[in-house]
Amino acid sequence: MKTIDLTLRPPRSPRVRLGGYAMLARVLDKARASLAGKAGDYKYGNPMDQHFFAFTGITPEALLARVETGAGDWELLEWVNANAAPPRVPHEVRAWSAHLETMPVGDAEDLEWFAAQAKRIHPGRTDLQTIMDYLDADDHVSYGGAA
Repeated sequence: MKTIDLTLRPPRSPRVRLGGYAMLARVLDKARASLAGKAGDYKYGNPMDQHFFAFTGITPEALLARVETGAGDWELLEWVNANAAPPRVPHEVRAWSAHLETMPVGDAEDLEWFAAQAKRIHPGRTDLQTIMDYLDADDHVSYGGAA
């Protein structure tokens, strides 16, 4: 499997679904880049990734060990489905992913952080409402895109 160099381009959007799972493709990109020493500022297992790990019951270490085998996305998806505890059925995965995509920012401290990050991206933007909105915009501007 070819490793993505996250010092040159961002990981896949958190909205890209693999087997219905939001975040999984992004988590895999960060895992591969971390193993290759090419993660840049991206952190595998960060708080957003933890939503995926909590939902599946898989530990970051277990997934990283599986990624280290060189397995492709499909093989890793099959492994996730076989090792999720409790096992997840497609409608649960779809509902969880939909929730994650629209999840509110959180408590007052999180809102303060979020507002500062949105302002950093572009002071006039009011369309950044969710963490996924922020991640997509931040990835875009971090690699030279216009806000």
